[in-house]
Amino acid sequence: MDDWAKIRQLFSTGQHSKREIGRLVGVSRGTVDRALETDRPRKYERAAVGSSFDAFAPQVRVLLASTPTMPASTLAERVGWVGSASVFRVKVAEIRPEYVPPDPADRLVHEPGQQVQCDLWFPHELLPLGNGQEGTPPVLVMTSSFSGFFQALMLPSRSTPDLLGGMWSLLQAAGAVPMRLLWDNETGIGRGKLTERTASFAGTLGTEVKLLKSRDPESKGMVERRNRFFRSSFMPGRVFASPQDLNEQMAAWLPVANSRHSRSRRARPIDLIEQDRAAMRPLSPVAPDVLFRNTVRLPRDYYVRVHSNDYSVTPGLIGRLVDVTADLEQIHVSHNGVVVTSHDRAWARQLTVTNPDHVAQAAVLRAQFQTLHRNQRPQARFAFVETVDLSHYDDVFAVETGHGLANLSRLA
Repeated sequence: MDDWAKIRQLFSTGQHSKREIGRLVGVSRGTVDRALETDRPRKYERAAVGSSFDAFAPQVRVLLASTPTMPASTLAERVGWVGSASVFRVKVAEIRPEYVPPDPADRLVHEPGQQVQCDLWFPHELLPLGNGQEGTPPVLVMTSSFSGFFQALMLPSRSTPDLLGGMWSLLQAAGAVPMRLLWDNETGIGRGKLTERTASFAGTLGTEVKLLKSRDPESKGMVERRNRFFRSSFMPGRVFASPQDLNEQMAAWLPVANSRHSRSRRARPIDLIEQDRAAMRPLSPVAPDVLFRNTVRLPRDYYVRVHSNDYSVTPGLIGRLVDVTADLEQIHVSHNGVVVTSHDRAWARQLTVTNPDHVAQAAVLRAQFQTLHRNQRPQARFAFVETVDLSHYDDVFAVETGHGLANLSRLA
């Protein structure tokens, strides 16, 4: 290549003959002539030779015409191929497109306000959850397809109420609702079909919750890349005292992350989000139902269970129906519409959360019950047996006790 370029450069000056050019470059005169015959460098091409596959190609084509998706291993077995399996797969891959129609993928164009991609990210390091427990709770990540603006919030669990509560919290922070919320097949959202709570959530907000088909990660590739960005840019060098601490640090970091320049968008997400929000619909005046709900009859031990944890309730309601609700932060227990007990929600599992006041109230009620039980206990009843004078039996059996004594004295 260098000789060809040098020969053409020397000849173009018009100052050297072909023989002199050959001497300067160190090649023959014939090489100079051949180099000047073409405007492009010569390329070595090996003469085409036949392949052992050529004898099997007609049979393979017949099988592909009837069954275009037949695996290469099956084709090799059908046609009696005994050569290299990798060579056979390469040759089949070259001719298969002639029989299988292509599956084109359109270039996606994201309009403002149309779509927000949602996914769960799990930290690769354990976090302290309290009560000596550690874990990796899920982090809900929501990324706008148009602006690339993303939000995140760590949730206590992957249950449907927590997922819906997390989405509602982030949508409130954004101040608008997109036309579509894109999810893969997350159990709490739905698999193939939305859960009843999720469908109600979408209807209240006037948006669509779209479930992706299986094995389709490309459709939400933006939020997938954000998950890797968390691991590489947010987590290194940070220490977290609790999930609440992680959420606080993340809230402080997100504005910085959204201020990074995006080369594909030629702008910063924090600047494009305003255009995104302008095309979204406003928040619904009616808040969607995102609470965990349950109605139970309070048992004697005056505890109710929420997400594997037991929380104490004022014992005065034992035996009555109570309504239990839970959001991302607190547990509330109400009776006849009046909240009677509240607890901060625990992130650890299998805990018993007790309010000392409830234990004291239970002790008072227990003492009152025992006192009442003693006072109402029935008195012991004794059976009185009538006693009769023994002389009564003498009269019944006509025994004369005095006459008998006289006879006995006479005999003596």
